Amino acid sequence: MKVLQLGLGSMGKRRVRNMQALGIKDIVGYDLREDRRVEARKKYGIVTVDKLTGDLLSGREAYIISTPPGSHNDCIKLALKYRKPAFVEASVLREGLLGFDREAKRRNVRIMPSCTFRFHPAIKLIKSLVRGGKFGKICNFSYHMGQYLPDWHPWESIKDYYVSKRSTSGGREMVPYELTWIVDMMGMPKSIFGYKGGNHDMGVDIDDTYAIAMNFKGFQGTLLVDVVSRFATRSVIINLEKAQIRWNWEDKAVKLYDAAKKKWQKCKYLKGAAAKGYNLNIVEDMYVEELSTFFNAVRTGKPFPNTLKEDVMMLSILEASENSGTGKIIKK
Repeated sequence: MKVLQLGLGSMGKRRVRNMQALGIKDIVGYDLREDRRVEARKKYGIVTVDKLTGDLLSGREAYIISTPPGSHNDCIKLALKYRKPAFVEASVLREGLLGFDREAKRRNVRIMPSCTFRFHPAIKLIKSLVRGGKFGKICNFSYHMGQYLPDWHPWESIKDYYVSKRSTSGGREMVPYELTWIVDMMGMPKSIFGYKGGNHDMGVDIDDTYAIAMNFKGFQGTLLVDVVSRFATRSVIINLEKAQIRWNWEDKAVKLYDAAKKKWQKCKYLKGAAAKGYNLNIVEDMYVEELSTFFNAVRTGKPFPNTLKEDVMMLSILEASENSGTGKIIKK
């Protein structure tokens, strides 16, 4: 397959690695920055360009959009114009997405947004335990994701990329990123209430902490997202009628307390490896599987796990949490 990789920053290079792991060799990478183009050529041996010509855009079979969030819409427009299936990294800006969804359906173009953590082996295992029915319904859950923002890209200042901008800040971006798998597992909340704030002086004007309480049909849950945790954290506790599930991403197992047996058991999974220079718990396998699912959807027409419409719903929860000082409720 002939693929156009739009953006050669951290995620763009990761997607090139993912595609090469899948055996895809015909990759052209686009980026305005010369240093990124040079690095991609040296590391991965791909062709790189700093201009998008009509011949290039029409000659590729699929696009991977890994540009900063503020330019996602421009890239989606190109996919629609040239009628090319496109994979888009995590959304953080809602404007225009519903219109793109309608236009994509009219033109019969597949626009498939990222939902990376649905492919994490622990999340898949937890979902099977929650949805399996053996341990009854959900009663409540709490989830915390935190990682110090300057640790995201230790090779560059946070002021040099999009995470330092208020509208696309790291904390704001991670709320819908996490909601994508939470809502897939738990369902859509009926109402929410949230608090946010800038609690750590990193020299940029952003909200670094989001605390959100959600009311679902028959249970409640909380989501805490921050970019101030000096030790990278992802952990969840889910209370079911007949069990408790605990997971910390540093472990290689999901812990399950079976109330009937009155004992804990460890449900192990294959964790995978991280790329050099990244947090050891950010495993490459889930990114590879995500792109494999995208390309399979392109080839076969099968559905992809996420849609632009679902992305809009996650971003609506984010915005409702940001505006919830007025006590607003999500309305369908």
